Amino acid sequence: MKQEETKMISVIAVVGPTASGKTTLAVELAKHFDAEILSFDSMQLYEGMDIATAKPTFSEMQGVPHHMISAIPLDEEMSVAKYKRLADEIIKDIDVRGKRVVLVGGTGLYLDALIDNIEFLEVDKTGVEEKFCKEIEGLTPAEMYERLKEVDPESADRIHINNVARVARALKVYYTTGYTITHQVKESRKNPSKYKAIYIGLNVKNREYLYDRINKRIDDMLENGLLDEVKEYKSLGNTSCQAIGIKELVPYVNGEKTLEECLESLKQSTRRYAKRQLTWFRRNDRIHWFYIDEKTQKEILKEAIEIIEKEMNT
Repeated sequence: MKQEETKMISVIAVVGPTASGKTTLAVELAKHFDAEILSFDSMQLYEGMDIATAKPTFSEMQGVPHHMISAIPLDEEMSVAKYKRLADEIIKDIDVRGKRVVLVGGTGLYLDALIDNIEFLEVDKTGVEEKFCKEIEGLTPAEMYERLKEVDPESADRIHINNVARVARALKVYYTTGYTITHQVKESRKNPSKYKAIYIGLNVKNREYLYDRINKRIDDMLENGLLDEVKEYKSLGNTSCQAIGIKELVPYVNGEKTLEECLESLKQSTRRYAKRQLTWFRRNDRIHWFYIDEKTQKEILKEAIEIIEKEMNT
């Protein structure tokens, strides 16, 4: 029993910015290693919005089973803790059936929580914003920092007084959960990882190359019916419908801006999102990076397979 509890499951994680070709590579790796795919994309897991969230089509899946895509209703909230719990169950099931797992997506927090076994407290979100705003209403940045020193001195020691965003976040965690962020970080990493992850990352040397791919993807989305999705989902106000690709085009659908203006806003939002993704993933020194503007898809696949096979056997 003890050996079963401590057995680490080998998983392959394909990471990188949006429009870098992660889906194509993940499917090819899954076919090679007889694996199933588990998405860690915080928007693709919702039903609907297929075009806006760039979900893989049936043909792109090439017969490979995909999990956590269109898995929950649009009106359901998803937390990191809930995603991790569901993903753990899926991986366990795939492993029991003797298959491997390829993880692919762009939400780094979901992946880190899963691989590093980070436990997040699930919070009742009812009235969270109102409660937080009530606690800090009228406080200057200096007064907010003093309040943080009172409730969470360890965080105050780490955070500079001028970093108002981090001060506010630490206070929000305390006022909405009853625990300090310091306590949550300590508690979250008590348990060892369940997985041996082999990371394959896609990147670019020339940022403009990625931006061109982003622009082309958005043009293709428009041709494939993106505006119809915007009309269908624009009235829903929950988190799921704040997906990039929906909210930027709402002003056009409402007659408030031109299509050209909204498309430029969408492309800019997507570029910024890609930058944030790269910033997140670059902190992980376990990733084997490949540059899509220097190697062909076949070259990347071949070298990635070699790396994965080598790491699986060590």
